[in-house]
Amino acid sequence: MLMPNIYFMEIYGKLVFIICDVLAAHLMHKILCLQGLDSRSACWYCSLWLFNPLPMAVSSRGNAEAVLAVLVLSTLFYLKRRQIVKAALFYGLSVHLKIYPVTYAFPIILSLQTGQQATENDTPTIRNKQHLKKGISLLNPMFIVRLLNKDVLLFITIAGLEFLILGALFYCRYGWEFLDHTYLYHLTRRDIRHNFSPYFYMLYLTAESEWSSILGLVAFLPQFLLLVITSFAYYKDLTFCCFLHTAIFVTFNKVCTSQYFLWYLCLLPMVLPHLTFSWRRGIILLALWFTGQGLWLTPAYYLEFEGQNTYLLIWLAGLLFLAINCFILLVLISNYKKRNLQSKTNTE
Repeated sequence: MLMPNIYFMEIYGKLVFIICDVLAAHLMHKILCLQGLDSRSACWYCSLWLFNPLPMAVSSRGNAEAVLAVLVLSTLFYLKRRQIVKAALFYGLSVHLKIYPVTYAFPIILSLQTGQQATENDTPTIRNKQHLKKGISLLNPMFIVRLLNKDVLLFITIAGLEFLILGALFYCRYGWEFLDHTYLYHLTRRDIRHNFSPYFYMLYLTAESEWSSILGLVAFLPQFLLLVITSFAYYKDLTFCCFLHTAIFVTFNKVCTSQYFLWYLCLLPMVLPHLTFSWRRGIILLALWFTGQGLWLTPAYYLEFEGQNTYLLIWLAGLLFLAINCFILLVLISNYKKRNLQSKTNTE
């Protein structure tokens, strides 16, 4: 995709990513309008992405997170319009490029259950207990039947075939190195460089231990449990569910850097219209989030540029940032209410 960087001009890739930032905002606007917002209000929420310095910095320095934002938002847009084929094509490509959207598979499948379309005036909080009770009985034959309806099979078939075909093509071109670096590496990855993850210091101290690989795999357990619970609780509001999925995945991941925040920030504009707290409280939460990052970045600076041993302080700041993120997620969940808006959905 970035070959023109060599043969055409050096800033080609950056221009592509910046254009994808704008396309992502356009898709946000379309999704917000489908949710029932007027165009002017939708533009205000999209501006929170367009004029956000973090996406600007990440795209202009040459990271491809904006491309993933476009693919994920396209998937959600076409799912909302019940255009399963187009949604599956964008989803299969997104999983091929980055592995994290694979966590959306379960809530997408649940949302495509026969006769399980969400009503717009129900809140996820009210429906949580009912969904969890249904979700627990995974062996219920009716539950399995609902999962294997036409839309689910169509989505899985198209997305799966696209993923396998692309994987086979790249495997033929690059061999085992492609599979290892793209997919398998994430299972055994133990990044001991300082990052926002609460696990980094443990992985750093146990890097030479025989238990290191096992600890790296155990770190997936909190992610897995929270993602499964969230899927059953919020699958009827797929956009909010995917936002929670991504935020949980990033917060509890073995590796967490600033560019990972874009994975859920691109979904935030679609969530904000349904939050019941005031803008003042939202600004306080935003300030709290930036404070957590600042407290982490201070010892990280002294480690990276001054050569001082601040690993313990970085880890403690990471734990504080984890607590801040969990608190913000709890506030968002408790103050989220799906508004009773007329949805303009289209079918294939």
